[in-house]
Amino acid sequence: MSLLDRLPKVRGNYAEQASMARHTWFGVGGPADVIFCPADASDLGAFLAACPLDIPILAVGAGSNLLVRDGGVAGVVIRVTEGLKAISHEGSVVTAQTGALDAEVARYAAKAGLAGLEFLIGIPGSIGGGLRMNAGAYGGEFKNIVITAHGFDRQGNAITATPADIGMAYRHTDAPADWIFTSATLQATQGDTSKIKARMKEIVASRGDAQPRGVRTGGSTFANPDGGKAWQEIDRAGCRGLCVGGAQVSEKHCNFLINTGDATASDIETLGENVRARVTANGGPDLRWEIRRVGRSDDSKGAVS
Repeated sequence: MSLLDRLPKVRGNYAEQASMARHTWFGVGGPADVIFCPADASDLGAFLAACPLDIPILAVGAGSNLLVRDGGVAGVVIRVTEGLKAISHEGSVVTAQTGALDAEVARYAAKAGLAGLEFLIGIPGSIGGGLRMNAGAYGGEFKNIVITAHGFDRQGNAITATPADIGMAYRHTDAPADWIFTSATLQATQGDTSKIKARMKEIVASRGDAQPRGVRTGGSTFANPDGGKAWQEIDRAGCRGLCVGGAQVSEKHCNFLINTGDATASDIETLGENVRARVTANGGPDLRWEIRRVGRSDDSKGAVS
């Protein structure tokens, strides 16, 4: 019996042995055994309630902060994207489904004259990824705007959680790994549309000046250490421009790793580990990966993390 034969009937779509390289910003990674794109939140909940518990699941969004290993992903990858993109507001509270891109939520809020969400324009990825890792940039972070997050546990039970419930901290949450978020309510404030748009324009310009653009990258690779900046530690260790295969430490911002065109996931992960080793050998801190690494090694027998 194939894996697909064991999965419940859904209103969304299944795809077998589908390339994950197409669904990550790095453009690397082996296939998922099955990719499931739910039609909407209720379709996802019904799938989880009926899916055998021995089948591994992994939820992904825009894939901007994700490195899928070359052996692919066991079980079912749930793409929380097309069926979960709605954005709405009531008063100064914005409700965004987790497939909505951060930048789209920022633009929606600006159009509605709602301030406080401008920083989202500078975060690549979707609301779901932002919730999972407490993403932040340009003076803002998710824990400061989230009122409640909604979704399902592995058994398909509905969950509602506040930032305190899931221990939102710097680029981290304590949310159980098998929870899948479907929406979040975000606190904004009434503001002046022209000022909101001006601030967003500043953020976009600053990001373009400081970060590599037009390349395949996963955003910031390592979380900033206490009291410091990851890029400064990497630069001090002489890693700017360092290469492994087709992977390179960005010359423009050395906390970014780049797929120069023919990198494998192994190249990128090995480069990242080399950077970490050089930083500690140089007397620096033990850098923590901010990019999520998942899947099997290229022999398809490696451990899933």
